[in-house]
Amino acid sequence: MRTHGSYDDEASDEALLSGVAVGDDRAVLAFVRRYQRRLFGLALGIVGDPGMAEDVAQEAFIRVLRHAAVYDARRGSVATWTLTITRNLAIDAVRVRRPIPTAPEDRTFLSLVSNDRSPDDAASMSESMTQARFALAALPNDQRRAIVLAVMYGRTASEVASLEAIPLGTAKSRIRLGLAKLREAAAITEAP
Repeated sequence: MRTHGSYDDEASDEALLSGVAVGDDRAVLAFVRRYQRRLFGLALGIVGDPGMAEDVAQEAFIRVLRHAAVYDARRGSVATWTLTITRNLAIDAVRVRRPIPTAPEDRTFLSLVSNDRSPDDAASMSESMTQARFALAALPNDQRRAIVLAVMYGRTASEVASLEAIPLGTAKSRIRLGLAKLREAAAITEAP
C-alpha cells in the first residue's frame, strides 16, 4: 500500500475511505482505529461470543478494504455501509453456528442414539421388572388379563370389555382395582 498525506481525527469518514480505496496505509490505520470498537460491539451484540465477534469484525474490515472503491455515498453514509456489512456477516455467522434440527425418526439421528443402558440402569430395571412380574402374578386372573390388555397392549376399557365379553363397568372396575393393587405392591417394595 502507498502512503500519502496524514489523517487526523478530524478527517471525514468519506476522506478516510477514499484514502483506503487508493491504498493509503495511514488512511487504513485511521479507518480501523475509528471503527474497530463499533464493528466489534455490533458483532458481539449479535453473535454473543467475543472470539466470534473478533472474527466477524476482522472479516468486515477486509470486505470494507476490498470494496472501498465501490462505495456509493448516495446509498448511505460510510458508517451505515460499514455497519451493514458487519451486521450481515454477524447474522451469517449465527446462522452457520445454529444447529440444524433433526427429525426424531430420521435414520441418521436414530443411529446416533445409543440403546445401551448403563449397568446401574440395567440392574435397577431388572429388579423393577421382577417386582412388577411378581405383583402382576399376585393379581386375580380376571384383573391380570384386564391390566395386560389395557397397559401392555394399549386397549381401551371398552375394547377390554369387548374382548373379555364383559360389561364396560366390569372392565373398568377390573382395570382400576388391578392398578390399585399394583401401586400398593410397588409402594410396599419401595418402602425403606
